[in-house]
Amino acid sequence: MEYSFLDLVYNKENQSVSEIMQELGVTVRYAEEKGYSRYWLAEHHNMVSVASVATSVLIGYAASQSQKIKVGSGGIMLPNHSPLVVAEQFGTLTHIYGKRIDLGLGRAPGTDQLTASFLNENFFKNAYSFPQNVSLLQQFFSEENQHSKVRAYVAEGTGVPLYILGSSTDSAGVAAAKGLPYVFAAHFSPSPMKTAFKIYEQEFKPSDQLQKPYKITCVNVIIGDTDEEARFLASTYLKMILNVIRNQFSKLKEPDMQFYENWSEQEKANIQNMTAGSFFGSKETVLQQLKEFIKNYEPSEIMISTPVYDLQKRLQSMNSFADIASKL
Repeated sequence: MEYSFLDLVYNKENQSVSEIMQELGVTVRYAEEKGYSRYWLAEHHNMVSVASVATSVLIGYAASQSQKIKVGSGGIMLPNHSPLVVAEQFGTLTHIYGKRIDLGLGRAPGTDQLTASFLNENFFKNAYSFPQNVSLLQQFFSEENQHSKVRAYVAEGTGVPLYILGSSTDSAGVAAAKGLPYVFAAHFSPSPMKTAFKIYEQEFKPSDQLQKPYKITCVNVIIGDTDEEARFLASTYLKMILNVIRNQFSKLKEPDMQFYENWSEQEKANIQNMTAGSFFGSKETVLQQLKEFIKNYEPSEIMISTPVYDLQKRLQSMNSFADIASKL
């Protein structure tokens, strides 16, 4: 099974944005060294904990720091953007970096509704027109678009591969109808995934890009030397989730075991529901958990996010996952 990596480029306390970007370069080079198939960057806005806002710019940087690994978007939130501009950006990236560029597309804003209105005043109209705008992108990337009145010259003929992202069942039908790979965000919305995958498989129609369904599931994976160390490292991420629940947004904080004593039973239940697509433990523990997960959902590819505060511990976790990936 192929395995890949999603980076939200987390802002951390006591580090500048410049330092965070340097860590991105280190991480993509390490992912390439350890055999990860692709390295994707998210699009989020107005979130103090996330620095992945200018997604296409970061993709260019990540591609420049690596040689062979596929680099792409997980994803571009299409209603925020003009399809023409997206085609021009990713066509340009493909001419610079060759067939290493992926374009994952989502229909959510990647932010709150007020910020979405600042990004694009037509967001809700564009969200409704998501399937049509995906088709428009395909047109801009095709050689046939040279006969159109509106052209993305640098995109024509590049055939940038498209992927449809989802965190509910809404986009499963779009991916199926267009014969595109489907990527589910189980790292923050695991509950609808089984139904979404079923819809996708039942309704899938082959296309020039894809002949049979291809399902990618994104999950959080944090691996320590022991279960206890992984639990310690995971406190950084869980604390961020708890702050979201409490509407107390902040940068990623250093791990702290006392965190586990500072939540209510209701908050604990909410977090457990949100992290059902998260796997924290030793290599042996995570391997067994993921084997059961794969048996239940049968993904074609596992994409992991590793929200660990310390860079070296994050790289160690990525290395441990690469070690067990061949056993999945």
